[in-house]
Amino acid sequence: MSIDWAHFTPFSALAGGALIGLAAALLVLGLGRVLGAAGVVGGALEIRDAEAPWRWSLIVGLVLSPFVARALWSVAPPVFAASWLALVASGLLVGIGARLGSGCTSGHGVCGLARLSPRSFVATGIFMATAFATVFVARHVVG
Repeated sequence: MSIDWAHFTPFSALAGGALIGLAAALLVLGLGRVLGAAGVVGGALEIRDAEAPWRWSLIVGLVLSPFVARALWSVAPPVFAASWLALVASGLLVGIGARLGSGCTSGHGVCGLARLSPRSFVATGIFMATAFATVFVARHVVG
């Protein structure tokens, strides 16, 4: 295994992680809510949720932020090695898994671990083990 040093961008990854942490901290300190993407989207889809305005604001910000970043900096457009059908199916499977797991990677991995939640520690371990197994199968068994 080798690192593609020409495309290795640790500073943008660090900045993105810091912004996610800052957003999570601001949401918990400002509204007392945990920044879990699956929960935010699920709550935004409920018809009479009083919290819908901040939830939709967060969703719109997540959707628009790549376009803002591209306008401000010379960010390359993403390249997807899968079809749109595969991307949609993958997104639906992740959403179903997040609901079954009572939270997603942002809720458990970012916020839950920061709160030292044992349940989030177990959930994040399962997320990571599943990711490792998926990469192993995709690279060494199938591909």
